[in-house]
Amino acid sequence: MCDYSLHDVASRPAKVGDKLVTTQFANSITRGFAAVGEPNVAVCLLPGTEVAFEKEIECLGSFLNWNRAKRIGDKVARFRQVNKDQPHIHHDALEFPNGECVLLTRLCDGQFATVLQLPAAPRTVESPPEAETQGRVAYIG
Repeated sequence: MCDYSLHDVASRPAKVGDKLVTTQFANSITRGFAAVGEPNVAVCLLPGTEVAFEKEIECLGSFLNWNRAKRIGDKVARFRQVNKDQPHIHHDALEFPNGECVLLTRLCDGQFATVLQLPAAPRTVESPPEAETQGRVAYIG
Protein backbone atom coordinates (compact mmCIF):
# COMPACT_ATOMS: atom_id res chain seq x y z
CA MET A 1 0.00 0.00 0.00
CA CYS A 2 1.02 3.60 -0.28
CA ASP A 3 0.18 6.04 2.47
CA TYR A 4 -2.76 8.42 2.17
CA SER A 5 -0.57 11.46 1.48
CA LEU A 6 1.00 9.83 -1.61
CA HIS A 7 -2.22 9.72 -3.61
CA ASP A 8 -0.91 12.49 -5.88
CA VAL A 9 2.40 10.69 -6.53
CA ALA A 10 2.85 8.16 -9.34
CA SER A 11 3.12 4.66 -7.87
CA ARG A 12 3.56 1.00 -8.71
CA PRO A 13 3.44 -2.24 -6.73
CA ALA A 14 6.64 -3.76 -5.33
CA LYS A 15 8.19 -6.85 -6.91
CA VAL A 16 10.58 -9.38 -5.39
CA GLY A 17 14.14 -8.21 -5.99
CA ASP A 18 13.25 -4.50 -6.34
CA LYS A 19 16.08 -2.23 -5.26
CA LEU A 20 14.53 0.57 -3.22
CA VAL A 21 15.67 3.82 -1.67
CA THR A 22 13.97 5.81 1.07
CA THR A 23 13.03 9.25 -0.18
CA GLN A 24 11.04 12.40 0.54
CA PHE A 25 8.63 12.70 -2.38
CA ALA A 26 8.27 16.05 -4.16
CA ASN A 27 5.13 18.00 -3.26
CA SER A 28 4.39 15.61 -0.38
CA ILE A 29 4.87 15.57 3.36
CA THR A 30 5.62 11.87 3.21
CA ARG A 31 8.71 9.74 2.92
CA GLY A 32 8.51 6.28 1.47
CA PHE A 33 10.17 3.90 -0.96
CA ALA A 34 11.10 4.67 -4.56
CA ALA A 35 12.83 2.27 -6.92
CA VAL A 36 16.48 3.09 -7.52
CA GLY A 37 16.47 5.07 -10.78
CA GLU A 38 12.78 6.04 -10.43
CA PRO A 39 12.87 8.80 -7.77
CA ASN A 40 9.41 10.19 -8.58
CA VAL A 41 7.53 6.86 -8.42
CA ALA A 42 6.43 5.50 -5.06
CA VAL A 43 6.84 1.74 -4.70
CA CYS A 44 3.87 0.42 -2.74
CA LEU A 45 4.33 -2.60 -0.49
CA LEU A 46 1.64 -4.99 0.68
CA PRO A 47 1.37 -5.76 4.39
CA GLY A 48 3.73 -8.64 5.13
CA THR A 49 6.32 -7.70 2.50
CA GLU A 50 9.84 -8.33 3.80
CA VAL A 51 12.73 -5.98 3.01
CA ALA A 52 16.45 -6.05 3.77
CA PHE A 53 18.50 -2.86 4.09
CA GLU A 54 22.17 -2.50 3.16
CA LYS A 55 23.00 -0.97 6.55
CA GLU A 56 21.38 -0.60 9.96
CA ILE A 57 18.10 1.24 9.51
CA GLU A 58 18.04 4.87 10.64
CA CYS A 59 15.01 6.99 11.43
CA LEU A 60 14.42 10.52 12.58
CA GLY A 61 14.59 11.16 16.30
CA SER A 62 11.70 11.94 18.57
CA PHE A 63 9.48 15.01 18.32
CA LEU A 64 11.86 16.76 20.71
CA ASN A 65 14.88 16.22 18.46
CA TRP A 66 13.89 15.60 14.81
CA ASN A 67 17.40 16.36 13.51
CA ARG A 68 19.07 13.49 15.34
CA ALA A 69 19.02 10.12 13.58
CA LYS A 70 18.29 7.00 15.58
CA ARG A 71 19.74 3.63 14.56
CA ILE A 72 17.25 0.79 14.88
CA GLY A 73 19.91 -1.92 15.10
CA ASP A 74 18.33 -4.13 12.43
CA LYS A 75 18.72 -4.55 8.68
CA VAL A 76 15.51 -6.48 8.01
CA ALA A 77 11.89 -5.51 8.48
CA ARG A 78 8.36 -6.44 7.53
CA PHE A 79 5.94 -3.87 6.11
CA ARG A 80 2.79 -3.25 8.19
CA GLN A 81 -0.06 -0.79 8.31
CA VAL A 82 -0.92 0.73 11.67
CA ASN A 83 -3.71 2.96 13.00
CA LYS A 84 -5.93 2.14 10.02
CA ASP A 85 -8.99 3.36 11.97
CA GLN A 86 -7.59 6.92 11.82
CA PRO A 87 -7.92 8.06 8.18
CA HIS A 88 -5.85 11.26 8.24
CA ILE A 89 -2.56 10.04 9.70
CA HIS A 90 0.27 7.96 8.30
CA HIS A 91 -0.29 4.19 8.28
CA ASP A 92 2.73 2.71 6.49
CA ALA A 93 5.28 1.28 8.91
CA LEU A 94 8.11 -1.20 9.24
CA GLU A 95 8.06 -3.82 11.97
CA PHE A 96 11.42 -5.09 13.20
CA PRO A 97 12.32 -8.50 14.65
CA ASN A 98 12.08 -7.10 18.20
CA GLY A 99 8.44 -6.04 17.56
CA GLU A 100 9.17 -2.30 17.32
CA CYS A 101 7.30 -0.42 14.55
CA VAL A 102 8.47 2.78 12.88
CA LEU A 103 6.43 4.81 10.40
CA LEU A 104 7.99 4.91 6.92
CA THR A 105 7.71 8.67 6.94
CA ARG A 106 10.20 8.73 9.85
CA LEU A 107 12.92 6.85 7.94
CA CYS A 108 15.98 8.90 6.99
CA ASP A 109 16.38 9.58 3.27
CA GLY A 110 18.87 7.72 1.11
CA GLN A 111 18.74 4.25 2.69
CA PHE A 112 18.87 1.33 0.27
CA ALA A 113 16.79 -1.82 0.63
CA THR A 114 15.83 -4.89 -1.41
CA VAL A 115 12.41 -6.54 -1.49
CA LEU A 116 13.04 -10.08 -0.24
CA GLN A 117 9.57 -11.55 -0.21
CA LEU A 118 5.98 -10.56 -0.90
CA PRO A 119 3.20 -11.85 1.35
CA ALA A 120 1.71 -15.18 0.39
CA ALA A 121 -1.52 -14.98 -1.59
CA PRO A 122 -4.54 -16.29 0.30
CA ARG A 123 -5.29 -19.91 -0.54
CA THR A 124 -8.77 -21.04 -1.38
CA VAL A 125 -10.04 -24.40 -0.24
CA GLU A 126 -11.41 -26.43 -3.11
CA SER A 127 -13.83 -29.28 -2.64
CA PRO A 128 -12.41 -32.64 -3.60
CA PRO A 129 -13.34 -33.95 -7.04
CA GLU A 130 -16.57 -35.93 -7.09
CA ALA A 131 -14.80 -39.19 -7.88
CA GLU A 132 -12.84 -38.93 -4.63
CA THR A 133 -15.98 -38.48 -2.52
CA GLN A 134 -18.03 -41.30 -4.03
CA GLY A 135 -18.08 -44.48 -2.04
CA ARG A 136 -17.09 -42.82 1.25
CA VAL A 137 -19.34 -43.31 4.22
CA ALA A 138 -19.33 -41.07 7.23
CA TYR A 139 -19.74 -42.87 10.54
CA ILE A 140 -21.38 -40.88 13.27
CA GLY A 141 -21.43 -42.53 16.55
